[in-house]
Amino acid sequence: MTGAPTLPDESARLMALAYYGILDTPREPQFDRIARLAASILKTPVAVINFVDQFRQWGKASVGVGDTTAPRADSFCAWTIQQDQPLVVPNAHLDPRFAQNPMVTGEPNVHMYAGAPLVMPSGHRIGTLCVTDTQPHPLTPQDLQALQDLADIVVTELELRAYQQRLTLSLDAQREHSAELQRSLAQSQALDGISQLLSLDLEPQDALLAAAALLGEAMHSDVTGLLVIHGDEGVLSVGHLHPRVQPEQRAALEGDELFRLLRPHLPGTERPTLLDDAQALGLPGPTDLQALAWASVGMDADQTLWLVAARLNGHPQGGWRAAERSLFEAAARSLRASLDHRQARAWARRDVLTGVLNRRALEQDLAQPSAVPFMLVMADVDGLKAVNDVGGHAQGDKLLRVFAATLAAEVGSAGQVYRYGGDEFVVLTAPTNEELLLDQVDTAVLAARQLAPQAGASVGVAHSQEGEPQTLLRLADERMYAVKRRRMALRQSGELTS
Repeated sequence: MTGAPTLPDESARLMALAYYGILDTPREPQFDRIARLAASILKTPVAVINFVDQFRQWGKASVGVGDTTAPRADSFCAWTIQQDQPLVVPNAHLDPRFAQNPMVTGEPNVHMYAGAPLVMPSGHRIGTLCVTDTQPHPLTPQDLQALQDLADIVVTELELRAYQQRLTLSLDAQREHSAELQRSLAQSQALDGISQLLSLDLEPQDALLAAAALLGEAMHSDVTGLLVIHGDEGVLSVGHLHPRVQPEQRAALEGDELFRLLRPHLPGTERPTLLDDAQALGLPGPTDLQALAWASVGMDADQTLWLVAARLNGHPQGGWRAAERSLFEAAARSLRASLDHRQARAWARRDVLTGVLNRRALEQDLAQPSAVPFMLVMADVDGLKAVNDVGGHAQGDKLLRVFAATLAAEVGSAGQVYRYGGDEFVVLTAPTNEELLLDQVDTAVLAARQLAPQAGASVGVAHSQEGEPQTLLRLADERMYAVKRRRMALRQSGELTS
């Protein structure tokens, strides 16, 4: 199964979708009627109006099926929005894009799919009107024209709905329209900037703080930052601060005041929360907070991270505009997805048993071109088989964990420790005295001997100038086994006792 590619103008498309404020809203009769008409005219058991956001498809109206929310990677509709014409899949089982799709192999058992894109006046395709069947269902050109006509009616209803929503604004329409265009441009640029930031090789919290700074500018908040919670303590790291914020106000927010105020309301918060009146939280005592927004963006190690934006009393605007709400929600989703992806990549580079980096990580790191000299150290834990034979594999695993943890602590920030396989470990470090490296390995061996007195280690060292990565691994391995053979020979001759 292949997920649909991201469109070149994806950020602008997402802002166009946010413009309608349609996601996660209740069912509405005008859209239900169109879905029923589509199913009736095309004589299909299922018809759905789906919208495609950054990470999922979400259904506004449906006939013959329940909730149609699905990951974007599994979405037929994500393929439909790649083009201006209807997409027809006569037999999903024979289409390599969809043959393994969970909606084909399981409920709702899609066999035939036809979808017409919802093309807004700006040209952005934000969703589809689609029909499906569980069996072969040929469609005529007239059927597809009817489907596209109904999709155009959906767009008309969306335009009318958006227009009616904006009629409620009390500001002058022409001035507000101009300001809205400027805000939309700034918000689109903010989303683009956040996407670019998240693609950089930054520490997670640094990336989140930089994204909060961009978001704060686009949302015109007084304070935007990252609330970092560890156990019973929480600290706000500020990414954006408006000049109107007084030093004492910042000091209060960066202390534990914001954490203390929000703490009772954070558990169970699954979606971003935006309040126009922070007093609705029932805050104890006086506070400078006027409008408040927060959203969970995930975990970093044992810390919980929350994106927070606030406006203080006296802010010229007060509450959050609809576009600002959409921007905050879109940014929070992007940040959470990025952090989840980073963590998944980080765990994929970790050895499950010892917690140090794994062989895959070593291969990736060695493949990166480096103009900086380094040393490659290979260490083999001697005596592991005997430990496994006597104490069992659980004891052997414990020995490996102790050896790896101690070696990583000894190497510290000067290098990285990898489990190469079985009882072999590799250290990549800046050029240093080999005696220092051997001392570090010896310290790890001494720690391991607290569990198994017979434990030892053989070490081989290679320098980056000696060749390519595979050559370095081979040289270190050969030198390590040469050491091992010498130790065995000395032990057999009685000259080595440990």
